Amino acid sequence: MFRIGYRTLKTALGAALAIAIAQWLQLDFYASAGIITVLCIQKTKKKSFLISWARLLACLIGIVYAGVMFEIIAYHPITVGLLLLLFIPTTLIVNAQAGIATSTVIILHIYMLEEINMGIVMNEFALITIGIGCALLTNIYMPSVETKLGKDQDELEKRIRTIFHEFAVYVKKGDNNWDGKEITEAFDIVHRAKSTALQNLENHVLRYEDQYYHYFKMREKQFDIIERMMPLLTAIDIRVKQGEMVANFLEELSKGVHPDNTAHLFIAQLEDLKESFKEMALPKTREEFETRSSILQLIKELEQYLIIKRQFKPKREYSLFR
Repeated sequence: MFRIGYRTLKTALGAALAIAIAQWLQLDFYASAGIITVLCIQKTKKKSFLISWARLLACLIGIVYAGVMFEIIAYHPITVGLLLLLFIPTTLIVNAQAGIATSTVIILHIYMLEEINMGIVMNEFALITIGIGCALLTNIYMPSVETKLGKDQDELEKRIRTIFHEFAVYVKKGDNNWDGKEITEAFDIVHRAKSTALQNLENHVLRYEDQYYHYFKMREKQFDIIERMMPLLTAIDIRVKQGEMVANFLEELSKGVHPDNTAHLFIAQLEDLKESFKEMALPKTREEFETRSSILQLIKELEQYLIIKRQFKPKREYSLFR
């Protein structure tokens, strides 16, 4: 079904407003104000501000270059080419290359008029100001995505619970016909939500960090560790006492994935497990030695998984995350 997107609607309204204002002021080339507005409306407020600044700076440079070169050389197509040869590298130097297209339109206005004076400069500056102003005005309101991010967090944590539960079942029973789809789904949620959270951050120009972004970034790091755990699980035998203890820990960990910060409690449990292992008899067979070696490596990975979470410091007002 065909739908008109929010950004499309803002672009249409912003362009119409810019053209209407420029036409009401009886500016020459008033339709160009709408073009500038369309080019300046971006997905986020931060990008809109950056693009708008780049276009304003590039247009001012373009007006200066046009005034000097057209008056000194001639109003000729070759002059336009020479001007662009100098103008484009200049915008790259001042990091205003996003304004090349807009500035070229302004330069061609001056070329078509075949003169430059204060009236023409003020006309072009007014077009730029109106176009950029309408773009920033229509981009003031951005719909909140924090509700969506909260749902993504809930969905992600459900899958993490399932993953650790299935890990525990695998250690206890061996092959349990689990297809592992929760791992793929969780990985997709993390990447999608992290991108959304970054967009949310850029919509708050004066905010330098976003709790959701750091949360999903933390989960992304944890999933790198979960991937390293999987081959270790295949080497663990429940007939070894340590295997049963690890399976029970994984089951407890699956139940502990919730909004409260309890990572330090699970780290303490891991320390107790390691101390218990030290008091047990040494392995009697090669198979038992290899199994216990895999168990110790798995515990190290679990410890790193929990340390990453412990280092995450949620703000109290969000009441986030395990």
